[in-house]
Amino acid sequence: MELAKFIKLLVKRKWLIISIPLIMVGITFYFVRNLPDTYSSHGRMSTGLVDKSQQVLTSDAFQESKINSDFANLMEMMRLNKVYDQISFRLIIHDLTDSVPFKAKSKMLKDLNPEAIKHAVDVYRKHYHLREPLNGYIPDENGLIKLIKSMGYDYDALTKSIGIFRPNNSDFIDATFDSENPNLSAFVTNTLIEEFIAYYTDYVRNNQQKTVNFLDTLLKQKESEMNRLKGLLKNYKIQNRVLNLNEQAKSLYNQLSSFETMKQLAEKDVASFSGALKNIEDKFNPNERKYFEATMVPINQQIASTKQYLLNLSDEYIKSNYDEKIKKKIDSTKIVVTSQIQQATDRYIVNPLAAKESLVLQKVKLELDNDIAKFSLATLTDELDRLNKKFDLLVPHEAVIQNYESAIDVASKEYLDAQFRYNKSSLESSLAISLRQIEYAIPGPASPTKKMILVIMAGLVSFILVLVGLFIVFYLDDSLSAVHELADKTNQIVLGYIPLLTNSVVQLKSLWEKPFDNDLKLQNFKEMLRSCRFEIETEMGKSKILMVNSLCNGEGKTLFTMSLAYAFLMTRKRVLLIDGNFANPSISNVTGAEFLLEDYLSGEIPLPSFRPITEILVMGTRGGDTSLLEISSAENIESKLESLKAEFDIIIIEAQGLNSFNKSKEWIQFSEKVLTVFESGRKINFKKKQNVLYLNGLEGKFIGWILNKDQNETLVKPKKKKRLKTIFSKNIELQWA
Repeated sequence: MELAKFIKLLVKRKWLIISIPLIMVGITFYFVRNLPDTYSSHGRMSTGLVDKSQQVLTSDAFQESKINSDFANLMEMMRLNKVYDQISFRLIIHDLTDSVPFKAKSKMLKDLNPEAIKHAVDVYRKHYHLREPLNGYIPDENGLIKLIKSMGYDYDALTKSIGIFRPNNSDFIDATFDSENPNLSAFVTNTLIEEFIAYYTDYVRNNQQKTVNFLDTLLKQKESEMNRLKGLLKNYKIQNRVLNLNEQAKSLYNQLSSFETMKQLAEKDVASFSGALKNIEDKFNPNERKYFEATMVPINQQIASTKQYLLNLSDEYIKSNYDEKIKKKIDSTKIVVTSQIQQATDRYIVNPLAAKESLVLQKVKLELDNDIAKFSLATLTDELDRLNKKFDLLVPHEAVIQNYESAIDVASKEYLDAQFRYNKSSLESSLAISLRQIEYAIPGPASPTKKMILVIMAGLVSFILVLVGLFIVFYLDDSLSAVHELADKTNQIVLGYIPLLTNSVVQLKSLWEKPFDNDLKLQNFKEMLRSCRFEIETEMGKSKILMVNSLCNGEGKTLFTMSLAYAFLMTRKRVLLIDGNFANPSISNVTGAEFLLEDYLSGEIPLPSFRPITEILVMGTRGGDTSLLEISSAENIESKLESLKAEFDIIIIEAQGLNSFNKSKEWIQFSEKVLTVFESGRKINFKKKQNVLYLNGLEGKFIGWILNKDQNETLVKPKKKKRLKTIFSKNIELQWA
């Protein structure tokens, strides 16, 4: 439904939709008809970002996002003011010095004398070689900036014509320039690439040199720090007599383990020797012992002395960390002890106790071994204590040395990392810049004209804008132009609609006397009147007084009221038409009514009557600034209307709009039914909504709406809105009683 309504709006505004694009096409053609031809030049530059053959210090893997970022940075650098300033300097120097300039001299350039031109060229060349922009705060340089701008060589003018892009994710960057001179286009394109390569090379070299200098200083600092830490570690080892802490700790640990084992063996020997001696001593009685000791005293003394010497050697052997020379002395001493023990055996006197000889020898040997084991145990304990104390002294050294070694390790890694970066940066700085121009721009033919494209685009854009504008108007339009819209908005029934007529004059009598087969609009108008009359008559029932009003003036209720009166007349009813619109008595003026409402209510004229039922009686009014209740009292009005009801089948009263305060409401007070005319295309604002609520509050008195001037059935839009003038046929004779 909404789409169909919008399409009807487009059809209705078809001349607007057609005329505006045509006007825009004409205007565009007028402005572009003299556009000069455009010459475009194209140059190409290789970057080396994607081409592996030009890369030395790079990995095999490429990250697309990084490559795109690098290309974006390069293209933005090409658009820097510094690069464009260099192009501007070269262009203006060319035009000032060359006999064939690229462009015609501007008015400002023509006003310069030779000395001023020479001065301008010198300043431009100076800033070009220094790669410095002109300073606008200096009056002289500000004038030179204006001179460049007057020739169209400034940054803004160049930006509009220069194109920079990367074609198809390749390794290249293309530059284009469009101008009216093919030589100018080629010159600007080549100059842009040339100046950018020079700027980028200088920019990269400076950055690389700064990086190399910084890394060189950093490398020296890291090397100095590493050497300082190594020196501290060296001095600490010298001062604390630490050669190799790990080896020393390992040697001490091995010695401790060895001495612990020997101590355990010595403790075992002492225990075993002591037990064996006790068992042998238990086998000797006092007499035998006394005899044995008497005969063995001298040799025993020798054996004891030798044993003491052997013990001393054993102690010295342990303290010397098992010296081989002392080991030989111990072996020799043991041989001597064995010889002395044999001598003691040879000196035995034959006695009854000879059976115990072997026990005595065993005892002597066990005592010797037991004494050696006891003395060895004490020596081993002392040596273990000494080694443990020495091992404990190594622990603080270990902590300090580990701290030094950790710091040296960190410093070494930092030094190696700085050295790697320094070597890489040095190598990069020694390599050539990969940017180079591989395709030079040359003067080419004129580009295809864009005049027709601009004209077509102007028409297309204006056409779209018109459609969008009409759609916005349609979307924001809350006017009521259909029966269902009026019914939905007011919550009341719509009894019918009257189509809009384009005729300037409507002969109401002839409208009903003959068919209009050749005029479909009049025929449709007639049919809608019949339909409205039927619906109204149905709603009125036995009521006879019908008041016709509107929400505001100018909604066409006069024509409708008169047409409705004729429609009722055609059903052979006695019709009385009362003009109750005091502010605008159109019915009275059109019909020239002689029977006036004021005179009837005041009793100056009697009750009117008819002879035939083929005529309408019109009760007019003098109008003016008055109201119904100001003319007569309410009781008198009711009485007079009751008298009229006895004489007429239908009484139709046209009243003012509800916006005229109480004038229309006074007529509603004396009417039996109320019918309101609403003009199609109007809106119901807040004030009108209050009147709608008032009508809805009339309960059964308000019978509904008539949608007037409906355009949904209108096939042709009138060229000019004309005021409708209803003319009653002069053949209608008004009869008065």
